[in-house]
Amino acid sequence: MEEERILTSRLENQGEETFENSLRPKTLKEYIGQDKVKENMKIYIEAAKKRNEPLDHVLLYGPPGLGKTTLSNIISNEMNSNIKITSGPAIEKPGDLASLLTNLSEFDVLFIDEIHRLSKSVEEILYPALEDYTLDIVIGKGPSAKSIRLDLPKFTLIGATTKAGSLTTPLRDRFGIVHRLELYSIEHLTTIVKRSSKILGVEIEEAAAVEIARRSRGTPRIANRLLKRVRDYAIVLGDGNIDLKITKHALNKLEIDELGLDEIDRKILDTMIIQYSGRPVGIEALAVSIGEEIDTIEDVYEPYLIQIGFIARTLRGRKALPPAYRHLGYDVPEENI
Repeated sequence: MEEERILTSRLENQGEETFENSLRPKTLKEYIGQDKVKENMKIYIEAAKKRNEPLDHVLLYGPPGLGKTTLSNIISNEMNSNIKITSGPAIEKPGDLASLLTNLSEFDVLFIDEIHRLSKSVEEILYPALEDYTLDIVIGKGPSAKSIRLDLPKFTLIGATTKAGSLTTPLRDRFGIVHRLELYSIEHLTTIVKRSSKILGVEIEEAAAVEIARRSRGTPRIANRLLKRVRDYAIVLGDGNIDLKITKHALNKLEIDELGLDEIDRKILDTMIIQYSGRPVGIEALAVSIGEEIDTIEDVYEPYLIQIGFIARTLRGRKALPPAYRHLGYDVPEENI
């Protein structure tokens, strides 16, 4: 069915989806980290339930893998409502969005991932739906065209994006609740790793959980992925239990260093330091030099490298900072000290 294509296309070719779903918390109480967001959402949800109204529309933004989809499912569970999941690229034309909206029930949650990638024509259909719970449909073409207004059930839209700045102002202003998800602390990631290992039925040492957390770039999705890979090594090379020795061995084999940098991170830094001699470099030139997409660098790699103080954005481009030189074993130029 057409609606199934729109709702499920974002899940295709994602081999880790079933694994991630099994580890996702179902309630705010189970949700680890993002304390400020969690505290505020708890108030908003309780208030909406007491008023017997749908939750105001929610915009979640931040780097990928921080739990935007998980939090959306939790919001739906806490509101005792159903959730329909789709993505911006999957809604190709206004008719796709109309099909989704007219099939919602009262207080349902519609989650749109990558909402910044909605087309302009689709976005304009969304405005009255968000403000007045109505849908304007044009039937026919030319002089005989007629506009019909349909009433929609009261629903909650949750939009997720890695690029809040790419949203148009009219769309962004229609979200009553806006939250940025931050990278996680090592303490919170350690708790997540231990919780996930318990769900998977794997014994893990505290030191091993901390080691995985340290190398997870502040991202729960990466922490769970690394846990799964370390578990494989523990099963094949050990007794199935995860200790610090097997964890370090596995992560070193995966070429993930003590700070969580992988081959692409090091390639980015090497290119900036060696090829461009430490001078500021534009994102387009950097992307061409390492053979990666600009969006991938900006969304996946750059946020963490900036947070740990390895690169900085300047008016002339990206620039490697002294800690990056030292981490890779290079001498820091005098002008950078």
